Amino acid sequence: MLLAVIAGFLAAMVWAVAGDKIKPVVGYLATLLPASLFIYFISLLPTVAATGGYTEVYPWVPSLGVNLSFRVDGLGLLFALLITGIGTLVFAYTIEYLRDYKFLPRFYAYLSMFMAAMLGVVLSDNLVALFVFWELTSISSFFLIGFKNEEPASRRSAMMALAITGFGGLFLLAGALLLGSVTGTYSIQEMLQSNPSLTQHGFYGLIVIMIFGAAFTKSAQFPFHFWLPAAMKAPTPVSTYLHSATMVKAGVYLLLRMTPLLGGHSYWNTSLIIVGGITMLFAAFHTLFRTDLKGILAYSTISALGIMVFLIGLGTPGALIAVALFILVHGLYKAALFLVTGAIDHATGSRDVTRLAGLGKVMLPVALAGFLAALSNAGFIPTIGFVGKDLIYEATLNHHKWAVFLTGLALVTNVLLLAAGMVAGVKPFAGKLPDEFEKAKLPHFLLWVPPLLLGVLGLILGVAPGIVDGPLLQPVLAALQVETKLAPLKLWHGINKVLMLSLLTIGLGIALYFLMKPSVAREEKMERWNYLSPQSLAMNIASFLRKFATFYTNFFQSGYLRRYVRTIILFLTVMVGIQIFNSLPFPIVLEKVLDLTFYEVAILGIMLLGTLFAVFTPSRLGAVAAMGVVGYSICLLFVFYSAPDLAMTQFTIDTLTVILFVLVLYKLPKYLKYTSRVQRIRDWVVALMFGTMITMIALAVLAEPGTKEVGEYYAQNAYVKAKGKNIVNVILVDFRGLDTMVEITVLAIAALGVFGLLKLRMKDK
Repeated sequence: MLLAVIAGFLAAMVWAVAGDKIKPVVGYLATLLPASLFIYFISLLPTVAATGGYTEVYPWVPSLGVNLSFRVDGLGLLFALLITGIGTLVFAYTIEYLRDYKFLPRFYAYLSMFMAAMLGVVLSDNLVALFVFWELTSISSFFLIGFKNEEPASRRSAMMALAITGFGGLFLLAGALLLGSVTGTYSIQEMLQSNPSLTQHGFYGLIVIMIFGAAFTKSAQFPFHFWLPAAMKAPTPVSTYLHSATMVKAGVYLLLRMTPLLGGHSYWNTSLIIVGGITMLFAAFHTLFRTDLKGILAYSTISALGIMVFLIGLGTPGALIAVALFILVHGLYKAALFLVTGAIDHATGSRDVTRLAGLGKVMLPVALAGFLAALSNAGFIPTIGFVGKDLIYEATLNHHKWAVFLTGLALVTNVLLLAAGMVAGVKPFAGKLPDEFEKAKLPHFLLWVPPLLLGVLGLILGVAPGIVDGPLLQPVLAALQVETKLAPLKLWHGINKVLMLSLLTIGLGIALYFLMKPSVAREEKMERWNYLSPQSLAMNIASFLRKFATFYTNFFQSGYLRRYVRTIILFLTVMVGIQIFNSLPFPIVLEKVLDLTFYEVAILGIMLLGTLFAVFTPSRLGAVAAMGVVGYSICLLFVFYSAPDLAMTQFTIDTLTVILFVLVLYKLPKYLKYTSRVQRIRDWVVALMFGTMITMIALAVLAEPGTKEVGEYYAQNAYVKAKGKNIVNVILVDFRGLDTMVEITVLAIAALGVFGLLKLRMKDK
């Protein structure tokens, strides 16, 4: 299973490095990977149906409980089959769709990485590993959405998608860490087996918010939905894969995977019903006001994702059966509609539904694929979409609360989506062919065979739904810990409420399709309200943050070293000074002060006078001399405290420093004042505060009880291990030799920099 996941990453590296050398056949070779993986996952159906699934564990960071754990169960297998099955058709479709594109091998590299990341998401049993793959889907989708990077709109769309989904990834990381902390494991299966009562835990609400934040941003739920229509700037194969089988369904997968752990509580179920209900109705309504085929399909995808979240929120066994089947149904018809849209765009150069008509006369196989996909989307008998619609209505009707309201909400949404599907799958092919498209012709078979296969498959599964109920859907329920036995799926259950609702949906949807033709004027009217949209709000927030960041950067990153130093000193003084002031035992400090001798007080007085003279003197040489006095006074303190070696070292350093300063300052121009009186007072205050803080730190150290363990260690081991009697020298040379070497290196680099500046001669302009 590990090889199945990483195969896409390995293939991506091959296509990126060697793709140009095999460009004529790179598409065919790349298509073999998802096709092989699809066959592999198909072969697992009997095993998963019989055993419920199995897990493979590969150690990664075992000390932290993080392993590359992969599990194939019903839920993961459903998504894996969609990812690889539709992926095979998308890979093949791309061969012709982007045939003449310069960077085709790079595109296949991104697409392979995207597929591998999605497989990692749906097969990972470890939450931390799942997060890693989750973020890889965001990164790879960023490359795919912005693949036409020469276009500013593509770059903006890619950045928007990455910003929204990447932001959601932070929520997933926080949620994973919280779940791991609460349950003591990052393995999803171990969490389920231990059956913790997470709904009673104090962190339950916070965990739910984190999971919702990740799922809603990834699956484009209101108000985070706007990145998905913007992502239509991507090439059509990307849009197909993104909407039908991969990234946008990752959030739905996460919610389903977490339902056994976090479901059954009003926080979970009610929130999902509300968010999913708003999303599905809002997006379905927007499909009426779009004229671009991909725009219509984008909003219908958002609505379909809302339906999935809505059904997960219902939480009943019937609702979970409905969402499992609807994931499959939506993947089939939505991929077909996108591929049909790409074929139309490839043949005519337009996606404007107000202009497209009559293409069925010249593109009959494409028209048939679009028609079958539209039928499945509408829920016509005998497509699998009809069975899916029935299960949705059955789930809402059998809900213990608000059955009528929830059913009405689903009905309105389905009516709107039916009309949108007819616009995308039927309208471009019906009516009279416009003169501007009279040269359009049937495209290459690779552009119409994949959508036609999906349309026919939707018809076959509708006629024989038993193909998927036992081998595929029942294991999904087992993975969700639903003990209900799945009744065999059938097209006909007699005349009942569900059938009446399905017929009503079809009737109203067809009527709406004929009554509300796509209109540019209506779309322009809708655009006037964009300033109230979540996207506009998000853009305003982003604009404010950009302006604030500019102000913040200009304020703190002024280019003046003195300002940086002042800021650091002030921050350090305030943060450290407050803590020391609150914890400093002043009585002990006063006792230490009273123990000073006359000689010590005299030396301190000399040091204070030397410091004040250095600060206030207008002479550079006088300031250097005063600082030399301070240095020699410190030497005397070392002598008083029986440290002659330190005194000699300090004496040497101070003498050398004074000489160097004198030699350097002698060459400088006349002493000038570049700061105002107010600025100098400010700097004095800052210096006084910092000096006070250092004094308080010194007093705090004096107040601490002395510990001799470290000193005793060095005293005992200096001669035994380092063969030296001078303990200080041994510490510097042996025990801290590497540190000292690094310090010397830093000083050498700084000296070279100073030397370079001194030798610099600026040329006159």
